[in-house]
Amino acid sequence: MAEYIKQEMCDLNGTGEKPVYYRMKIQRNMDMEDFVERITYPGSGLSKGNVMQVMTTVAEHLAYCMAEGQSVTLDGIGTFTPRLGVAKDKEIDSLDGDEPKRNARSIEVNGINYRADKELIRETNLRCDLRRGGISRVRKSPFTEEERRTRALDYLDEHPFLRIQDYMAVTGLKRSSANRELLRLSSDPTSGITLSGYGSHRVYVRRKTEGDH
Repeated sequence: MAEYIKQEMCDLNGTGEKPVYYRMKIQRNMDMEDFVERITYPGSGLSKGNVMQVMTTVAEHLAYCMAEGQSVTLDGIGTFTPRLGVAKDKEIDSLDGDEPKRNARSIEVNGINYRADKELIRETNLRCDLRRGGISRVRKSPFTEEERRTRALDYLDEHPFLRIQDYMAVTGLKRSSANRELLRLSSDPTSGITLSGYGSHRVYVRRKTEGDH
């Protein structure tokens, strides 16, 4: 029997009330070998080797078709669409900026978007018998926002830069909250913290003042 978790969310609107959402408690990840084993049960008339070969071929041709600029819909499963992004170590440009002309080699497929077939969702829901599996609460930082800013500045007194994981370690915030707060601090000229670098190399450093040389 599947279980659901009642997950507390952060109070982003400052209302004093924390919204909740429900998520499935994943017991384990079933790999392809386990999945094929389940399909080829005794009496199914299916051979494990043949099913494994078909699934491997499907995966290969999904890649071929999407590489040609096509999305792929598999009835009962869903639609697969390639997602593009700027290659690692390449700067992001703007639509109307005066940056150098973007070379196609700096654009790459960096993900696959998947939209589930409605029939798959309906069938999963019909077969699912849920029971309550517990509550997951948002982990609070023991420090106020001003104390967290001070701790970040103290860290930057001893280190050349601050990463998100460093801010998480010194403040006790989760990654999403740490990321949002650092972005907010870096956009505030009075915080003493600013952003440096691009993409995966983005870090936070001490903001220079007029008296700095």
